[in-house]
Amino acid sequence: MLLLLVVAGILFIYSGFYNVAASVPHAALTRWATHTTMHYSVEARSDAIRVPNLDDSQMIARGARTYEEMCVACHLKPGTDSTALHKGLNPPPPNLTEEDDWAPAEQFWIIDHGIKMSGMPAWGESHADKEIWEVVAFLQRLPELSEQQYIELANPEKEGGAI
Repeated sequence: MLLLLVVAGILFIYSGFYNVAASVPHAALTRWATHTTMHYSVEARSDAIRVPNLDDSQMIARGARTYEEMCVACHLKPGTDSTALHKGLNPPPPNLTEEDDWAPAEQFWIIDHGIKMSGMPAWGESHADKEIWEVVAFLQRLPELSEQQYIELANPEKEGGAI
């Protein structure tokens, strides 16, 4: 029976039957399986991460500038409903201007390690933990920011940016 499943799996892989086009949404079962697997994987791997104090205004401001440079195209900012990159990704990246259900340690793990086959890069390959924590600190504030507050925080040279 196991051999039959292995052969069937190999035939399925080589058949080209499964459409991998990002323009075609996942089937409900595939969407559930991948999202559920990702959620529990992140939860398990972030469990031992110690969260620093995320209330420092300078840390939040640095995180806002990093978010503006690295994250806006996929995860949006206040006043932006979509971008070309956001529209083209499957699964669609979460709009981080809205509340989400990830704890700070989980956000850190996701930013640090990325998520396979989602378009989410592993920023820990090119950024120090300190920089990633700054983005996490900013994410705690992002859902409550107006468009103007975001501009002031993420672009201080243009607006004077402070929280």
